[in-house]
Amino acid sequence: MTMTQLDLIKDYYGKVLASKNDLKTTACCSAESLAPHLSRLVAQIHDEVRAKFYGCGVPIPSCLEGLTVLDLGCGTGRDCYLLSSLVGPKGKVIGVDMTDEQLATARKYQDYHRNIFQLKESNISFRQGFIEDLTGLDIADNSVDLVVSNCVINLSPDKERVFAEIFRVLKPGGELYFSDVYADRRLPDRLRSDPILLGECLGGALYFEDFRRILAKQNCLDSRTVSRSEIMVTDPELRQRIGNARFFSITTRSFKLPLEDRCEDYGQVAWYKGTIEHAPHTFALDDHHIFETGKPMTVCSNTASMLQDTRYRQHFRVEGDTSTHFGLFDCGPQTAAQASGSNAGACC
Repeated sequence: MTMTQLDLIKDYYGKVLASKNDLKTTACCSAESLAPHLSRLVAQIHDEVRAKFYGCGVPIPSCLEGLTVLDLGCGTGRDCYLLSSLVGPKGKVIGVDMTDEQLATARKYQDYHRNIFQLKESNISFRQGFIEDLTGLDIADNSVDLVVSNCVINLSPDKERVFAEIFRVLKPGGELYFSDVYADRRLPDRLRSDPILLGECLGGALYFEDFRRILAKQNCLDSRTVSRSEIMVTDPELRQRIGNARFFSITTRSFKLPLEDRCEDYGQVAWYKGTIEHAPHTFALDDHHIFETGKPMTVCSNTASMLQDTRYRQHFRVEGDTSTHFGLFDCGPQTAAQASGSNAGACC
């Protein structure tokens, strides 16, 4: 993608789209329903911010109080303001976007939301720049607890650099939790360079297996699918152009941990204590690890690490270590790759 094409994307979100009603597909309209406590917070966010919000999921995990959170492609700031309330006065949120018009709207309502969420000082900083160059935005190595993004990384001309930057700034044990658009195949150049498809988050959609391979280059060997839904292309002309390609909105989570590339069995067992706010009965780590309060679950070593070497450690009891190996772990009904429509397997 050239800078001219990048400028087309900036124009699409800054000038072509007045609101989400102007979209030609459902790619940038979240199909996920918000949890009740999140819905109550979103209802307090200013109407203009919500009207110009473009997202394909709900990249808001639990246990956020006091965290430093980075939102890549924050747009008008809807998720930033939601996160601002959840991290509280001891946390902070950094929103990064390249689009003048989007950031102008976000900044316009900064004091409004500080008052709404009863914060003495705003805990958000909005920074204009490119998600491929977080160094240029003074975001230091190992300085961020959580990176989120909502249907933006697909727009990047250099996705490998985006993920390299993400894992540079994440602290050990930190998390990448984001929603984006994926394709069930590698798209031809004619689709990847189509300005409308690019703006609608389809032209830049990664083939899910290539996403997995990019993460592997950052030593992230086990990414988990949290949710998945197929995207409907509602414009007949665009549907004709796309042909047989299918697109999915997928939310994934990945931790900056030294994990293995397969799920290995060491006889470990995990118990959820039921102590995460708004989740007294169950906690979903991903689409097939659903922990019931007080019920033991056998887990692979990767899952054990995700529970005991991250911010979730206080909410789980994990017994066992990696001194005795029992072979591969049968980890769930489907792999993350299968969740995207692919046949390839990899870890959980």
